[in-house]
Amino acid sequence: MHNDRTTTIATLFVVGTGCLWGFYWLPVRRLSDLGLSGAWGTLAIVLVTTLLLIPFAWRTRQRSAHSSAQALAWVALGGFAFVLYSAGLVYGRVAIVILLFFLTPVWSTLIGRYVMGWPTPWLRLGAIVVGLAGLGFVLGADGELPFPRGLGDWLGLASGLLWAIATTGIRFRPAVQPGRSAFVFALGASIGAAALAPMLEPLPSLSAGSIAPALAWTLFTGSVWWGLSVACLMWAAARLEPARVGILLMTEVLVGLVSAAVIAGELLRPLEVAGGALVLFAGVLEVWPMGRSRPRSAA
Repeated sequence: MHNDRTTTIATLFVVGTGCLWGFYWLPVRRLSDLGLSGAWGTLAIVLVTTLLLIPFAWRTRQRSAHSSAQALAWVALGGFAFVLYSAGLVYGRVAIVILLFFLTPVWSTLIGRYVMGWPTPWLRLGAIVVGLAGLGFVLGADGELPFPRGLGDWLGLASGLLWAIATTGIRFRPAVQPGRSAFVFALGASIGAAALAPMLEPLPSLSAGSIAPALAWTLFTGSVWWGLSVACLMWAAARLEPARVGILLMTEVLVGLVSAAVIAGELLRPLEVAGGALVLFAGVLEVWPMGRSRPRSAA
């Protein structure tokens, strides 16, 4: 009974995290409207998160002493991948950026096969075909070549690819203690955002009336999205099968698409809807349990 209750709570945490991140574009764009355009809003958010996580990282410093520099570097790279995703939501259509990020299973499978030398079950090969077909539908819905059109599309695509690289490295290297991992993730995001922000937009100048609401949105987003929800997800992921976590997290795609359509009026065209469905299906194929598991990392 206790295990059933824990599983139920963990499932609700994962679903809740996916739903919450489906609304992540709202605070990011709100900060942009207040004057923190481009990646500057993301930089403010992740700096707050990094500061909030310092006490947790300090408390677990001795237990994390065995963590290799390479393992920490992969975690930090994952943080930068989310910075690209966050910035993409400012410049591109929410639904398209989310779908491009969720092409991660395609890149993960290709990296696992051709870089890491891992065996590739037929379902994973199917995920590549279906995912690339979905990509073609999403980017070619206007009748032109299926190619990223604007900066938002490129950032969304790059974020998914970089996330696939980071998660492959994280899986291959020794595990990092969760408290230290969350801190390094936010720190990597902060360093990446600090480098990216001035490349996309000049240093912002907030009006006197925008400072207070911008600070409030920054604190709220950094603590709830990047802090609390990620902590809940890490707790839940340790208690559920990876395939179940992956499928449940796809609620982010559905909530993001619906919220963008209802709130921002960003409606998808029929071919984009079809492409989105294929991307989701590719994600299901990638996490679907197989008879033989993928090679384990050297953890």
